[in-house]
Amino acid sequence: MTDTTRRTLLKGSIALGTLSAAGLLSPRLLLADWPEAAFTAKEMEKALQDLVGTAQPTASDKIKIKAPDIAENGAVVPITVESDLEEIESISILASGNATPLVASFQLGEGAIGFVSTRIKMGKTADVIAVVKTAEGVYSTSKNVKVTIGGCGG
Repeated sequence: MTDTTRRTLLKGSIALGTLSAAGLLSPRLLLADWPEAAFTAKEMEKALQDLVGTAQPTASDKIKIKAPDIAENGAVVPITVESDLEEIESISILASGNATPLVASFQLGEGAIGFVSTRIKMGKTADVIAVVKTAEGVYSTSKNVKVTIGGCGG
C-alpha cells in the first residue's frame, strides 16, 4: 500500500516539475503589476514617484498612524494606518531610515475602509510615513519611531 502511495507522489512530482520547467506554472501575469522600481528605490522621493506619481504628497490630519514611540525590536514594529479620506485607492508605509524606504503598499478595492495593520522592519530610529492615494490626490503623515535594537541587519 505504501509503495503505491510513494509511486503516485513521485509521478505527481515529476509532472509538476515538468510543467514548472516548461514555464506553464510561473506567475508572470500575477507579478506584472508589482511596483518593483518603487520597492527597490534607495531614496524616498524616487520610491514615492514610482509608486504614486509624486514625490511630494500633501500633509493631512485625516491620516492616523498608530506606532510605538519606542520600538524595542526593529525587526517587528507594529504599525496601523487609518484614514477618513474618501475614495482611497492605496495606503503605503515608508520608513525613512531604511536602505529601501518603501516597506509596504496596500491596494484597496472600491468601498474599502481606509485601514491597514502590519508589522514592519526598521533599521534604525526614523520617521514612519503613511501615504494615502485617493481619487483626489496623494496625502501623507508621519511619526518618529525610536528603535532600540536594530532590525535591518543589526
